[in-house]
Amino acid sequence: MDKPKSMQSLLDGMRQYGASDLHLKVHVPPYYRIAGRLRKLDTPELESSEQVETMVRPLISEAMFDQFKRCGSLDFSYADKHGDRFRVNMYRAKSDTHVAFRRIHSVIPTYEALHLPPIYHDLMERSYEGLILVGGVTGCGKSTTLAAMIEHVISTRPVHVVTLEDPIEYNFHTEKAIVAQREIGLDVPSFHDGLRFMLREDPDVVFIGEMRDRETMLAAIQSAETGHLVFGSIHTQDCAQTLSRILEFFPHEDHDFVRSSLAASLAAVMCQRLLPAVDTKIGRVPATEVLIANSTVREKVRKGEDEDIEDIIASSTEEGMRSFTFSLAEMVRNDMIDMKTALEYAPNREALDSQIKGIQLSRQTMIHRVKR
Repeated sequence: MDKPKSMQSLLDGMRQYGASDLHLKVHVPPYYRIAGRLRKLDTPELESSEQVETMVRPLISEAMFDQFKRCGSLDFSYADKHGDRFRVNMYRAKSDTHVAFRRIHSVIPTYEALHLPPIYHDLMERSYEGLILVGGVTGCGKSTTLAAMIEHVISTRPVHVVTLEDPIEYNFHTEKAIVAQREIGLDVPSFHDGLRFMLREDPDVVFIGEMRDRETMLAAIQSAETGHLVFGSIHTQDCAQTLSRILEFFPHEDHDFVRSSLAASLAAVMCQRLLPAVDTKIGRVPATEVLIANSTVREKVRKGEDEDIEDIIASSTEEGMRSFTFSLAEMVRNDMIDMKTALEYAPNREALDSQIKGIQLSRQTMIHRVKR
């Protein structure tokens, strides 16, 4: 790699090398994350907090820098001269200033480019109200998947979309819909203030950047109950855990009320994990789990019978539901990931091994027939 000499050259390098993240930390050189792995740049280490702050200072206003000095942390977004956007967190650790950049592509990818299954397209075609949650750990592509889904909606319907984001990542542009994207800290002081007035802004579609507490979750559920299509992201690993996490936001005495409201408002939960692909040019591909709120699921949610959700997903593939085990086996069958990777990420290795053996047997049978 060339030795970058400025903040802009570091950002240019992210695009050149396909890096998803850039880390600036005192006493070490800058690092890129490429295809999920950290790679140290061949450049001198950053010597001080002052050096890091000098590099980042042109990207933010005086008021934002003052906020960082007061709070020790600052979230913001930045668009460079090429149109690429970056989600940035500037933070203090052991009195040193560090910065993490996440590159957001200027063009919102399609479902096909993201290697998402057809149910994502089909669900957006028929969803006009209800709560749709996309779950996963940090860095698994939740924001990009949500952007693709919202882009689908606004490019096909004359709707008004209102978002609350911290910070804004993708810019939505369309002639068919109208979109109001509000950034926490710039357009509205907090999620609390934004949520308080959101439904007065006459939205058809609502996007809440992150379901982080009782207030945001309650606002999402109530908005979906009143006929809006609501999107949100949540930090959970699978669909069953998503339902548990929702309840954790509320005191135990409210759980019956929350379950009743969720049973009425939930449309789908879609979780994903990024796995290393066989094709190194692709980098990583998503394994997905999808729960669609049909009448059976709604009844289970209402009665608190969450332990049945996993079996419902596994037995409802014809409706578009899919478990992680099903997804991993499908990815092996399509040569997107190898079997070692599939087994490494499998929630149930025995179940996956059984499906994979079935795939191997089918392939051997097909080869034998061709030879005959």
